[in-house]
Amino acid sequence: MAGGGAGGDGEPEFQIAPMIDVLLVLLIFFMSIAMTAVTRYDPTIQLPAAPDANKKEDSVGELVFNIAWRSAENRAVTTFEENEVNLDAVVPVLVARQKAEPGVRVLVRCDGMTPVRYVSAVVDAAAKAGIIDVTFAALNR
Repeated sequence: MAGGGAGGDGEPEFQIAPMIDVLLVLLIFFMSIAMTAVTRYDPTIQLPAAPDANKKEDSVGELVFNIAWRSAENRAVTTFEENEVNLDAVVPVLVARQKAEPGVRVLVRCDGMTPVRYVSAVVDAAAKAGIIDVTFAALNR
């Protein structure tokens, strides 16, 4: 019987090349997913400290708003999905996300020195979109 890849004692050889191909594809897939999850968070934001902060269970269904306070310019820059946004214009996007995934929540990440009115504007936009689950990021120190 003709059987390619057989060893000298009739045992089939283990083909390593297809397994390496599959592992490399999986590695690239998981790296690309990890990169998109990391880019949602602005690393320049200095989160406030909250000694009683709890660690979140998961980040599934999070709509991340980053509010960076620019003290030199005396203004806040609000970003959503890595783009600077006008909160009135983002409400329809939030409504669409709420309809597509009813358990969606808003995560607000802001500098500790950001005035409350900018944080409140994000919460108001979420309320206009019908999203009632709003969480705030803080460091547990």
